[in-house]
Amino acid sequence: MNPHAPPPDGAEARFGRVFAHFDPLVSYAARRGSSDPEGIAAETMAIAWRRLSSVPTDDPRPWLFVTARNLLMAEWRRSRPHAQLDEATADPKHPPAVETTDPAVTSALRRLSPAEREVLLLVAWDDLTPAQGAETLGISAVAFRVRLLRARRHFQRLMDRREGAGDHSRIVEMESA
Repeated sequence: MNPHAPPPDGAEARFGRVFAHFDPLVSYAARRGSSDPEGIAAETMAIAWRRLSSVPTDDPRPWLFVTARNLLMAEWRRSRPHAQLDEATADPKHPPAVETTDPAVTSALRRLSPAEREVLLLVAWDDLTPAQGAETLGISAVAFRVRLLRARRHFQRLMDRREGAGDHSRIVEMESA
């Protein structure tokens, strides 16, 4: 089978449902420090088109985020050929740009470990369920939930230390997720 051949008939409508996630992929790549977030999202969509039969029909987001994450890692490796990766999370050791409208939330997010920050951002900002986040990171759902619980607790402790921290309930109040 030609890898550049278009998927079979009817695929355009299906791909339209996949392509609806383009903007969230741009945001995902931007928050993780990509020098070209639109390019990462576009390449993710090109891969999704070529491999449309591999993209889950019920919810393509985890598959798309895994693909985007792999492209981000490739971009990071190309831009930093001699840098080492954090083996636990397969993310750069330096944190990506994390900016919020609340300086206390921004500070707390920056103080989290890369693994803690990643699970919180996948659930709070990328709107993935813990099961989808686990799939995105390539870990078990149980491991993801444990990381998420610990990250929430650590985030809450950091926020509790700051007075006048503002509303950080979006991240903290996801215990039922």
